[in-house]
Amino acid sequence: MASTMVPRVGQLIGSELATPGKTRPVHDPGRLDEIVAEVAVGSPDDVDRAVRRAHEAFLTWRHVTAAERVRMLLATAEALAESAGELAPQLVREHGGVLREAHTDFALGAGFVQHTASLTEEFLRPVQFDDERSFISIEKVPRGVAAAIVPWNLPVVLAMMKLAPALATGNTLVLKPSPSAPAGLALALSRMAALLPPGVLNVVQGGSDVGAALCSHPLVRKIGFTGGTETGRQVLGAAGATIKNVTLELGGNDPAIVLDDVDIAAVLDRMLTGVYTRSGQICFAVKRVYVPRAIYRRFADAFCERVDEYTVGHGLDPDTDLGPLNNEAQYNRVLALLERTRDSSARLVRLGRKLDPGNWGNGYYVLPHVVRDAEHTDPITRQEQFAPIVPLIAYEDERQALEWANDSEYGLASSVWTSDPDRGLALARHVEAGCTFLNTHSSESLDLLMPFGGMKQSGIGREFGLHGLSSYVEDHSIRHLK
Repeated sequence: MASTMVPRVGQLIGSELATPGKTRPVHDPGRLDEIVAEVAVGSPDDVDRAVRRAHEAFLTWRHVTAAERVRMLLATAEALAESAGELAPQLVREHGGVLREAHTDFALGAGFVQHTASLTEEFLRPVQFDDERSFISIEKVPRGVAAAIVPWNLPVVLAMMKLAPALATGNTLVLKPSPSAPAGLALALSRMAALLPPGVLNVVQGGSDVGAALCSHPLVRKIGFTGGTETGRQVLGAAGATIKNVTLELGGNDPAIVLDDVDIAAVLDRMLTGVYTRSGQICFAVKRVYVPRAIYRRFADAFCERVDEYTVGHGLDPDTDLGPLNNEAQYNRVLALLERTRDSSARLVRLGRKLDPGNWGNGYYVLPHVVRDAEHTDPITRQEQFAPIVPLIAYEDERQALEWANDSEYGLASSVWTSDPDRGLALARHVEAGCTFLNTHSSESLDLLMPFGGMKQSGIGREFGLHGLSSYVEDHSIRHLK
């Protein structure tokens, strides 16, 4: 039931979050009978207004000095961090995560803006050559209006991974949140936009029709998208008509290769976070674990024992380890996946504990599962689960483990687990993925110095640091022949 305190969130076009006209309700995935926001139903016309307003702002924003843009960006980072206390609980009630995860999302987002700002002035400094024959200046110029489309699982930091490099380099931005987590992010963005010139940051709400209009708009020159591979294909197709630059961070089926020299307890201390955080709903979470046959049973027993300690409940309950899945379509897909796995030769082990069994039917709750005795060819191994489910696959030797790890249409992240760093590094160099971690595989594994993105059908381009900034500029070469 809706309450008078439920936020009503409209479009942000220009500098103000407008009062919405037609709205749709957003339900708490852990308490489906509760409406937690009323959000504007956007349209392609809203996209057109937002893009045109962003284009008008771009004509001025591009000429603002890098130092002044950095100053304003740092102010927005502070506003974002300060909004966490109020908006993190709102975010939990939209996307189903745990409160500490939502606070981390805000903290990482603010930190990302600050880090990007710290790189900007040096990055934008022209590279020049001057000799008796000619003068050459290679200058970085903004592309124009950038579009950002972000998912629901970590919406704040994923939005900042597009917002920060876009605005720092002189572009303006139109951002579309996920319909499954639209309000908390939009409210945070409105506070940031208030510290920027009108039209530099805009937000449009809506579904696939709004996303398609944004990706195909002729005034949009850059698209940053994080989401599923199938939607990424649609984004790429829409961008093709006007040859837009795109950065796509897509799905993954990330392998973890355990070598035979590991300390199993030490591995589990780090690995399990990378499997089950956000109930497995992270693009670069561990999705399949390859274990030497010689230690398979000991590893699987210890793995299941640790997973059985997890509690599943509402994200605002401080005792909750794992929250519900985010939406009905994902929930039904996961239930079907579990049912197919039960009918296979693998052994599906349900683990963990329900915190509030009486509310279980009022949310998209799923207990954590481990698939023992899985095969590399099993459907559960071949696809991205995006759920608190992971298969453990026994292998014979490192050659086979590497072959299986690379036998995927995806290539986002991966990990190698060993007591010998040199051995791990040698193997990691042959893994087909945008990132390979040694003895770690979670959000803590990432570093802003590392380019982040995927190979194969896990994406195009890279985010983070100088690589992320580079994707929002064009190189303009100027030469004076003396």
